[in-house]
Amino acid sequence: MSLSMHAASVPVLVRMLGNLLAWIDKAEAHAQARKFDPNNYAGLRLAPDMLPFARQIQIATDTAKGCVARLAGREVPRWADDEATLEELRARVRKALEYVQSVPAAEVDEGAQREIVLPMRSGDPLRMQGEDYLRFWVLPNFFFHVTTAYALLRHAGVEIGKADYLGR
Repeated sequence: MSLSMHAASVPVLVRMLGNLLAWIDKAEAHAQARKFDPNNYAGLRLAPDMLPFARQIQIATDTAKGCVARLAGREVPRWADDEATLEELRARVRKALEYVQSVPAAEVDEGAQREIVLPMRSGDPLRMQGEDYLRFWVLPNFFFHVTTAYALLRHAGVEIGKADYLGR
């Protein structure tokens, strides 16, 4: 039995985006219990040269929506990267969830052999087949940014653990 492109992508993206929403809720509760502005989390970083928490969320959601759109042969929705509060970040994650779930499975499945062209800052686009795009670009990139967001909150004292990361 082979795994379809939809089955290998959408449920994974949906689960982790849902987990991300739960972590944001826990971060907000953590800040409120300690009486500080929960929006301080948006600027969190572990090192001066890394992207902050808000940008990790933006890239994770961009990766999720980009995956589904490109595999389905659709234009990738463009969203402003201007979220500065936990509520705005929460809304972005919800918007990504809605989009990822809105694309029919058959359209995503058709992307396995589709050529995916990713614009790169260097100017030379990256080209690969849909299946390789999912396995070697989307999933590692998505998990990198989701895990980094998790680590930032954990480092800041938010009480989340492995069970929160894996979800239910």
